[in-house]
Amino acid sequence: MTIAESAAKSSRAGEFDLGALLAERGAERYELHTRYLNHQLPRMLHTIGFDKVYERAEGAHFWDADGNDHLDMLAGFGVMGLGRHHPVVRKALHDVLDASLADLTRFDCQPLPGLLAERLLAHSPHLDRVFFGNSGTEAVEGALKFARYVTGRPRVLYCEHAFHGLTTGSLSVNGESGFRDGFAPLLPDTAVPLGDLDALERELAKGDVAALIVEPIQGKGVHEAPPGYLRAAQELLHRHKALLIADEVQTGLGRTGDFYAYQHEEGVEPDLVCVAKALSGGYVPVGATLGKDWIFRKVYSSMDRVLVHSASFGANAQAMAAGLAVLSVMENEHIVAHVRATGELLRSRLAALTGKYELLADVRGRGLMIGIEFGRPRSLRLRGRWAALQAARKGLFAQMVVVPLLRRHRILTQVSGDHMEVIKLIPPLIIDERDVDRFVAAFTAVMDDAHDGGLVWEFGRTLMKQAVAGRWDTDPVRP
Repeated sequence: MTIAESAAKSSRAGEFDLGALLAERGAERYELHTRYLNHQLPRMLHTIGFDKVYERAEGAHFWDADGNDHLDMLAGFGVMGLGRHHPVVRKALHDVLDASLADLTRFDCQPLPGLLAERLLAHSPHLDRVFFGNSGTEAVEGALKFARYVTGRPRVLYCEHAFHGLTTGSLSVNGESGFRDGFAPLLPDTAVPLGDLDALERELAKGDVAALIVEPIQGKGVHEAPPGYLRAAQELLHRHKALLIADEVQTGLGRTGDFYAYQHEEGVEPDLVCVAKALSGGYVPVGATLGKDWIFRKVYSSMDRVLVHSASFGANAQAMAAGLAVLSVMENEHIVAHVRATGELLRSRLAALTGKYELLADVRGRGLMIGIEFGRPRSLRLRGRWAALQAARKGLFAQMVVVPLLRRHRILTQVSGDHMEVIKLIPPLIIDERDVDRFVAAFTAVMDDAHDGGLVWEFGRTLMKQAVAGRWDTDPVRP
C-alpha cells in the first residue's frame, strides 16, 4: 500500500462528521460554555429563563427543541439583516467554496474585494475607497487610525452614551463607563453630548481634535441625532480641519429606512464611514471602513507603507461573496423600501399604545430600529411598584417585559442598555405585516398584565431580590 493510499484510508476512517458531533455532544452546550467560555453567559440565561435549545432557523424565525416557532426581534444584534439562511447568500457561499479560489495569497489582487468595494461605494457616492476587515470594532479602529494619521492630531471626540466597540481604540470612544472600567489607560478622547454643538466647538477650539465619531442613531437607548446636528457638526469639524466619522455598524445597510442613517439629513457627507454586521449575511464576519480618496492616499502614501494597515483575514473570498450577495438581495428585493414601510407600521402601532398604558412613556426610532421606553406611572398603585423596582436597580421593568415576551409569547427582544428602561427592536429587515401583528399582540398582552398587577410583577420581585443581592446585570450584551 502506498503512502498516499494509506493516508487516504486513514482519512476515511477518521473523517470529520459535524452532524454526528452535534448529535453526540449538542446537549452539553450550556455545560461547555460554563466550563470553557464566558461562565456568566449561561448563568444569566438560566436566571431569566432564556436557556432555550434552538434547533434550526429560517428568515425571521427559529425553532426550539420542542418544535415551537420563535419570532426574532433582535437579529443577532443586527447581524441577521436578511434573516437567517437567506437562499441567495447560501448559494453564493456554496459557489465560492466550490470555486476553489487562490484566496489570501496576499501577493495578488483577487476580483471579489474590488467588486464588493465598487458595489458598496455605489451606495456611498461621496466616498472613494474601502478597507475590509473582520468586524465592526475593527472598522472603527481603522477609522480612528486613519483620522489621527491624516490630521496629525491625537484626540477623537465621541458622544455620551455611544457604543463603538470593545477593542482598546474603539473602547476609548465608548460612552458607557461599565465597559471602560478597569481597562485604562485608553486613547486621549473626550465625550460631548449628542446634539450639543457648543460643546463640540469648545473642544475643537483646542486645536488637537482629529475627528468626531458619531452614531446617527445611538444603539444605547435609540436616541437620534437632532435634526440639523450632523450637517452643522460636519461644517464645524471641517472649519477646524477635523473629520466626521459615521459609525453605521448597526444603522447601516437599510436598518433605518435609508441605506445609511446619515442620509436622512441632506448635505451630510462623512469623511469616513464604518459598516459591518448586516454586510455579513449572518455567515462570515466582515467589517468595512469607507473613506475619501485623499485619506487613503495619505495613509498609503508610498510602497513602503503598503501594509501599514492590514488584516490577515480581511477581504477573504467567503466574506466578499457574502457581502456581494447581501447587496444584490437588498437591491433586487427592494429591502430599503420594505424597511421604511414595515418600520413605520410597527412604530406607529406601538406609538398608538402610549395613550393606553401609563407605564409606556415613548416609542421612537427610524425604520426597523425602534426604542420602547417605559416611565413612571401616574396611578398610586403602579407608582409604588415602579418605585420599588427603581430603588432596587434602574432597568428592571424593561427586563420584566423582555422575559415574558420570550417565555410566554416566544418573541426574542433585548434591553437597550444598562440602567435604562428601554427595549430596542432591531429585527431582521425582512419581517412582514404578520410579524408586526404578532409582536404588537404579544406586547399588548404583556402590558395588560403589567397594568393589572399579574405575573409580570411576580417576576419583578425575583429580579429585585437578585439586584439587592448584587447578582443581577440587566445589560449582559451589547447595547
